[in-house]
This record gives sequence, structure tokens and C-alpha cells, in this order.
Amino acid sequence: MKNDDIPRKVELDATGAQLALSYTDIGTVTLSAELLRVYSPSAEVQGHGIGNEVLQTGKRHVKISNIEQVGNYALKFTYSDGHDSGLYTWKYLKGLALNAEEYWNGYLKKLDQASASRDPQ
Repeated sequence: MKNDDIPRKVELDATGAQLALSYTDIGTVTLSAELLRVYSPSAEVQGHGIGNEVLQTGKRHVKISNIEQVGNYALKFTYSDGHDSGLYTWKYLKGLALNAEEYWNGYLKKLDQASASRDPQ
């Protein structure tokens, strides 16, 4: 893990909908709770191997209700939908920050292909 992977500051907005990560090399990047939730590194979302990912639907209004630091290497989020597994390592979070638009567009494409929605049922 490089020191550049560790944000200088992690700040959740008052609504729990946006997480701001401030890095020395790329500045501040804001990620939505929805993006973080649908790309949770948990087995529930990622599956147990490549190709076993589970498309997350109905997460448009999900919020982050709690953040815990895990050791010196990760954060653990609790979401308003009850999801609380998966450790977001500093490296994983930096990858999301660097590629947020690509991840978001990929998510929207997968939803479209599955005729699924961001809106809760």
C-alpha cells in the first residue's frame, strides 16, 4: 500500500449520501453512497469469484449510516438498507475515486441490460 492511497481526510456529508475523500495527489473526490454500496467489496455483492457478481438494484436512496476504521488499512460502512459487510481497503477506495465515472457508467449499463432499476421496488 502506498501512502498516496490513504486519504488525508474522510468526510461524510450530513445526509449520509456523499463521502468526500481528500488525497494529496488527486485532491478531493466525492463518491455517492449508492456507488459505494453497489460496488461493495463484500462477497454478497462481489460473489465468490470473477463472473459471480450480484447486480445491486433499488439502491438510489441508500445512505451511509456509520463508518468504522478497521486497523490502518480499511473502512467499514453500514448502510441504511442494513448492508454492513465488506472492507473497503485504502487501495480499493482510491481505485473507486480514480475511476468513479467509469464504474458508475458500467453500473448503469448493467442495470439497463438487466431491465433493472436504481429505484426501490
